[in-house]
Amino acid sequence: MVAHYRMRGEASPACGRWAAAEAATLEAMAMSVPFFSFAQMHADVDVAASIQRVLDRDYFVLGPEVQAFERAFAEYCGTEYCVGVANGTDALELALRALEIQPGDRVAVVANAGGYSATALRAIGAVPAWVDVDERSLTMAPGALENVLDAGVRAVVVTHLYGQLADIPALKAATQAVGVPLVEDCAQSHGARLDDRRAGSFGEVGCFSFYPTKNLGAVGDGGAVVTRDEAVASRVRSLRQYGWSDKYHAEVGGGRNSRLDEVQAAVLLDKLPLLDDWSQQRREIARRYTDGLRGLPVTLPASVAADFVAHLYVIRTTERERLAQHLADAGVGTAVHYPVADHRQPAFTTGDAATLPVTDDAAATVLTLPCYPGLEPADQGRVIEAIVDFHAGGRH
Repeated sequence: MVAHYRMRGEASPACGRWAAAEAATLEAMAMSVPFFSFAQMHADVDVAASIQRVLDRDYFVLGPEVQAFERAFAEYCGTEYCVGVANGTDALELALRALEIQPGDRVAVVANAGGYSATALRAIGAVPAWVDVDERSLTMAPGALENVLDAGVRAVVVTHLYGQLADIPALKAATQAVGVPLVEDCAQSHGARLDDRRAGSFGEVGCFSFYPTKNLGAVGDGGAVVTRDEAVASRVRSLRQYGWSDKYHAEVGGGRNSRLDEVQAAVLLDKLPLLDDWSQQRREIARRYTDGLRGLPVTLPASVAADFVAHLYVIRTTERERLAQHLADAGVGTAVHYPVADHRQPAFTTGDAATLPVTDDAAATVLTLPCYPGLEPADQGRVIEAIVDFHAGGRH
């Protein structure tokens, strides 16, 4: 995108924003402690062999790799069915369509999770009913949901943010009491557990993303819908391929081309047995951060137990910009997930007017630290040391 504009001598506000974002990304990648490293995270995985297996078979769409991964991932999640789709946002949209959400229907969602649920609703023509989040976990607050349920919604999408399971028992009880389906957005919570159940198995439907930075990531986009309901699974299968009931027979409205391809499925299938170990490594990094940062004037994640798979380690600070700059000066990459809440985004302002004080505060204070398998202990120590130094008087 940036090269395109430079070659043509064009200038636009959008170009400037993309250029700035790309420059920030390149700067973060150049850090001595990068925010994320695909190479470090996958040092023990032969991705090329997974891809070569697909090339040797010469079968690229909805073939044996997709079928094998769908079976394995359904078993892993503890659901009967898994349907691979093109990405996590499509998973949310097609799951909601499979639950017969229609244009104009109100769906309860949070506003601090990057806009993916709101994007899915916009594609359907449904309307977001915004729900504020819990102060500690930054996931959907059950009390706030009950207020929205009283006004009437057709479904609830609960996001397990940053790898932290939401208060799923309370949220499930609230949705059951009024008879509306609960959709789990598990894009950041692969493998998170409560007792003997994993993310995606609590609601009527669970939706996953396999973007490369996820705890279980592909080498491109990918997603999946998991469910115990055969009718929902069958409908999603139809929706992901043009709404076909049979080849070239389109019977289900709202269908599209949204298929998990064989290359992505092969990589995911080979990585799935490593997922729990990787998440444990993330959790151990999170524990070290929490121990090292405890007592500083920052808010730390609510849990480092099995209900948290540490997809992102997010702190909150009223001095975000200065702390981020201090870390950058120390060679530590950071990011912000997410700087603008959905109910403040011009594209999503068709929903209910909302007062979301916790959500707004989070958008102004969250800062994400490096946290991924392969992050060396010495580098973890550098992150902690830099933050301690900042609060000891090393501010710029």
